[in-house]
Amino acid sequence: MRYRSAAEVPRSLRQLSLFGAEAVDPSPADLAGLLAGPAELGRMGGTARISVDVDHAWRVHVLVAEFAARGLTASWAQADAGRLTVRTAYATSLASLAAAWLASGTRRPPEEFYLTGPRLRMWVAAAGVVDPPGVVLPLGPTDDVGRARIGAALAAVGVPGSLLDAGAGGPAYRITGRRPLARLAELVGPRPAAAPPENWPG
Repeated sequence: MRYRSAAEVPRSLRQLSLFGAEAVDPSPADLAGLLAGPAELGRMGGTARISVDVDHAWRVHVLVAEFAARGLTASWAQADAGRLTVRTAYATSLASLAAAWLASGTRRPPEEFYLTGPRLRMWVAAAGVVDPPGVVLPLGPTDDVGRARIGAALAAVGVPGSLLDAGAGGPAYRITGRRPLARLAELVGPRPAAAPPENWPG
């Protein structure tokens, strides 16, 4: 059975493979995974857009395809230090996501924040680093409360991570261990054709 959105997946199934990247139809809400990572929010009237700086061209290709699958127009441009910026156009379909993340006046995930396969796939595509024996998921500009909520959401789907501070290459969550890494690979789904094998969990 396919679900039209992650919200329709019964709570009892959220620990199972049915919550992986291929289990639900693509939704603009999946871009919450980018916001858990290093993406930026922009708002204009009743619309919003999301942009993220990436370090390799393959990430651009993957993200543009993911945006298109969600009905979002995307563009990219050169950024500083050889990086690339990928962004959506301003869209009404992203307005509720932006409002939820900015509701407290401070950018942070909402209290009910949770992760899914598609959200994790977005996060990995934008910034995930396979760094044996683990995978590092960089965090965005949120506060300690936001980081704790993201950490709890990772643990809730069977991918607990260790929080790295700036001195250890963070802020980021590092996923280690056979079971958590296998679970992460299951959730994010098959490697996109543009992604090098060594840069995708699995």
